[in-house]
Amino acid sequence: MPIYEYHCDSCGVAKEHLQKMSDEPIAVCPECGSHDYHKLVSAAGFQLKGSGWYVTDFKNGNSGGSSGGGHNCGSGSCGCA
Repeated sequence: MPIYEYHCDSCGVAKEHLQKMSDEPIAVCPECGSHDYHKLVSAAGFQLKGSGWYVTDFKNGNSGGSSGGGHNCGSGSCGCA
């Protein structure tokens, strides 16, 4: 389940809530009871690091598909450039 950040414009409290994606947003501030409590937009909580599939499979434009080994369109070697 994702963690959502909320902020209250009335009292200034900021909290995180663990909710299902299908849950309705929390409308009432748990601290002051105000209806000025809203969900914030924030960055995702993960980062892609390491060699990964992009570096090993697709970085140089070779998708590993049916184009044949070592084929590099645009190099002039296949006559398509």
